[in-house]
Amino acid sequence: MKLVSWNVNGIRAGLKKGLLEYMTACDADVFCFQETKSHPGDVQHVKWPTGYHVYWNSAVKKGYSGTALFSRIKPKSVSEGIGAPSHDAEGRVITAEFKEFYLITVYTPNSQRGLTRLDYRTKEWDPAFLSYLLALERKKPVVFCGDINVAHQEIDLTNPKTNRRNAGFTDEERKNFSDLLDRGYLDTFRTFTSEPGHHTWWSQMMNCRARNIGWRVDYFVASHKLKPALKRAWISPEVMGSDHCPVGLQLSL
Repeated sequence: MKLVSWNVNGIRAGLKKGLLEYMTACDADVFCFQETKSHPGDVQHVKWPTGYHVYWNSAVKKGYSGTALFSRIKPKSVSEGIGAPSHDAEGRVITAEFKEFYLITVYTPNSQRGLTRLDYRTKEWDPAFLSYLLALERKKPVVFCGDINVAHQEIDLTNPKTNRRNAGFTDEERKNFSDLLDRGYLDTFRTFTSEPGHHTWWSQMMNCRARNIGWRVDYFVASHKLKPALKRAWISPEVMGSDHCPVGLQLSL
């Protein structure tokens, strides 16, 4: 089972930059998209690759946030959000239930410049999302993927010292992610690769992508129970079309 996640930074913009061609060439069983910035009606004219069941969770606010999930395998069930009205207006979560596991695409709130949303992110969203994960875990294993908006360790970004109190690399955000992993989850990419220099997001200024000055903020995280099923995890920095690149996970299920 080949899973791919990508923050497309606007799915309509992505369609102009080769998204359909990428989907066809990639041939994944499931695509999870974040920051779609659209509603289904905005792209109803698009001829998506055939064979996929498509699900959307759009933000109430137009042109903001949003997630989508394309699956060749029809899920047993699909839900939007995490069951908390205070968190679910921004279209950040879709959960698909498959026979062996739950798959979640999530676009975690950014703490924003000046850390104006840090308290919301770390004191409200992170605990609520973890509670949601653990509730699902009591039923079957969980895989979640998406733009988690945190570089977990110093090896996950180019300049850790100068970014210490910037959004995505605060002690609070990193600790919350560590605490989540400690509850029985694996950063799947790090089960295969321990070297630095692997990034999934690059600033659009100063030619950062060409110079690989970036951050690893996009993940596939899986329940420890699924570790025997993990076959490969990868990052695709060669794929353009967004300031993020796709990440992938292959499971033998």
